[in-house]
Amino acid sequence: MRNRPGPPAPYGAEFLPAPQPATGPVPRRCGPGVAPGPDPPDGPDGPHDLNDLNDLNDGMLAVRASEGDDDAFAALVRRHSRRLLALAQHLLGDRADAEDAVQEAFLSAWRRLPEFHHTASFGTWMYRIVTNRCLNVLRRHPRPLPLDTLPEPAAADAGSSPPRVCEGDAATAALKRALLELAPDLRACWVLRELHELHYEEIAHVLGTSEQTVRGRLFRARRALTEAMRPWR
Repeated sequence: MRNRPGPPAPYGAEFLPAPQPATGPVPRRCGPGVAPGPDPPDGPDGPHDLNDLNDLNDGMLAVRASEGDDDAFAALVRRHSRRLLALAQHLLGDRADAEDAVQEAFLSAWRRLPEFHHTASFGTWMYRIVTNRCLNVLRRHPRPLPLDTLPEPAAADAGSSPPRVCEGDAATAALKRALLELAPDLRACWVLRELHELHYEEIAHVLGTSEQTVRGRLFRARRALTEAMRPWR
């Protein structure tokens, strides 16, 4: 091995669709000293058939990556980076900061792979690393979440009346403003549950807390959002 340095959706969630995949090149490798770059084209001279790697589950890829297989780790990066980038962007509100957080998280994961004992899925483990990095940034430098970081509502049907379209847009804007007021821990719980659809047990693992605490934070977040959205009920 190489050395390495639940319940129904709350009121308001219907205004925010699931996060859209981020676009752009995905880093090929995130090992120490390796700069990110686009994936090379498939070819017979490569160390692995990328299609074969893509057929492996996360657990097998993590085992191979922990043994020093760069391409197995690259497959994990390709598989998870877009959703992790969406999470970081929801929490930090800035694309560049989100990219930095995800890149640093993958570097940390590369070094800490021997610590990954499959007590949770690799994806949940990465959610924890990314979320912790984002929360640390927010605690050091508190800042509001810009209104343009959350998903926009789907386009209205052609038959929708202008007043109803305007009402839907106003409700979405109101929900976004309400999210600005949530503390980072509450925002993280709400985003992980309502936008990324993690289960309570997964959220507890991601945040390093208990399910009871997760439920409490979600209750507070939902109560705040429900109150803010009361005029739209």
